[in-house]
Amino acid sequence: MNQKLVCLFAFLFAAATYAQVGGRSTYQFLNLLNSPRQAALGGKVVTNYDYDPTQALFNPASINPAMDNQLSVNFVDYLGDVSYGTAAYAYLWDRRTQVLHIGVTYINYGKFDGYDEQGNETSTFSGGEVALSFGHARNIAFTNFHIGGNLKLISSKLEQYSSFGIATDLALMYIYEAWDLNVTAVARNIGTQITPYEDTYEKLPFEVILGISQTLQNVPIRWHFTLENMQRWKVAFANPNRDENDLEGNTNSEKISFIDHSFRHMIFGIELFPEKGFNIRLGYNVRRAEELRIIEQRSFAGLSAGFSIKLNKLRLSYSYSKFSSAAASNYFGLNINLQ
Repeated sequence: MNQKLVCLFAFLFAAATYAQVGGRSTYQFLNLLNSPRQAALGGKVVTNYDYDPTQALFNPASINPAMDNQLSVNFVDYLGDVSYGTAAYAYLWDRRTQVLHIGVTYINYGKFDGYDEQGNETSTFSGGEVALSFGHARNIAFTNFHIGGNLKLISSKLEQYSSFGIATDLALMYIYEAWDLNVTAVARNIGTQITPYEDTYEKLPFEVILGISQTLQNVPIRWHFTLENMQRWKVAFANPNRDENDLEGNTNSEKISFIDHSFRHMIFGIELFPEKGFNIRLGYNVRRAEELRIIEQRSFAGLSAGFSIKLNKLRLSYSYSKFSSAAASNYFGLNINLQ
């Protein structure tokens, strides 16, 4: 039975690897960072296995009994007038560690001024999207492997256009307690539009994420290493704004090498005092740093930092993530122990 579960996961994981990255699919809000903790560690961290129910929105295999009666609420002051947030809750169903998880992700795009084809002003309009998820995980008996899944119902309304979709996340997680080592593989947003905005059915933002993390022995630091967008190797592109002209008037375009593609999948993060009431988090997202880098100007794009503090049954979190010299986001989170 265990071998069948692993084989089924591997088949579904591989069957969806034809999908593409950003700008080629709809419901892009599904891949936004879901909490201050994840944002501070550089984004898309999938290897935490503890009390935090928000982690299960990206990695359902992380659902575990420590999440029982934990409620997490997060809000992000994103770019411009855009804001979004998440909420997650887990409940221990019985003494056999059957944990059920529910979560919601929403985004509000703010208000826009409407104009017709001739440029005449019409009424204002807004846009928003929401996804409701239901998750569950199981330990594969007599092994260190955990397998989990999320079922997501997705609703989107942009001006007069609306759409409805369904998706699932599948995850496999290996936990080696002797080394405090976690290794994870996640296939996210495998699904389809049930109702398109008009007549064309669009792809969902499928993504494969691999991650590994470990707490150092005798040192209060946990390091995280994440590989994002592994369903598509060539995620880098030549930026025309970085073209250079030589003395003869020839234009030299930016060269993207194998090493460039390799590094742009990478995200690095560390947590200081990860198991204490107060901890500090730092992260670096290579692809974001490179894509938003400004030549001859230090913008600190790709860097993120944050902290959390526990006060009795409350844990407050805050993170700051830098996109460029002109844009950054603030992440706020509250975790409540309802026991």
